[in-house]
Amino acid sequence: MSLKNVNTALIAVCTLFVLYLGLTFILAPEASTHGVGLPTWPSGNGDGFLIMKGTRELAMGLVIGVLLVTGHRRALGLVLLMEAVAPFGDMINVLTHDGPLSAAFGIHGLTSAFIVVTGMLVLRETGRARTVPAPRAA
Repeated sequence: MSLKNVNTALIAVCTLFVLYLGLTFILAPEASTHGVGLPTWPSGNGDGFLIMKGTRELAMGLVIGVLLVTGHRRALGLVLLMEAVAPFGDMINVLTHDGPLSAAFGIHGLTSAFIVVTGMLVLRETGRARTVPAPRAA
């Protein structure tokens, strides 16, 4: 199996997962808080922040998906590295709000690391394509 095929599978998994998270936070925010290490359901109008998180996740998934479908592999690798900041920030958020370490590192930290590794693999894949020497005229 080629590196491109492995990368495509990893990116597809990442895209589907991020879209799933986004839709979950938008459609059922009250069911989403515990699974990501956040404290219990926010009081007052705090649920708006969870819907905002869902909108962010949905937009991130759409960006990754569009770049994957259109074949912009180098841009996709760079965007993945940029988007790894979001789960890293979520990890910091869980840690600073006394959330469980297992959720902070096990969910958000590993997600961020997975996205970084996938982005680096895509950049490695696209870097190889650029280093192939052009055919010489005979």
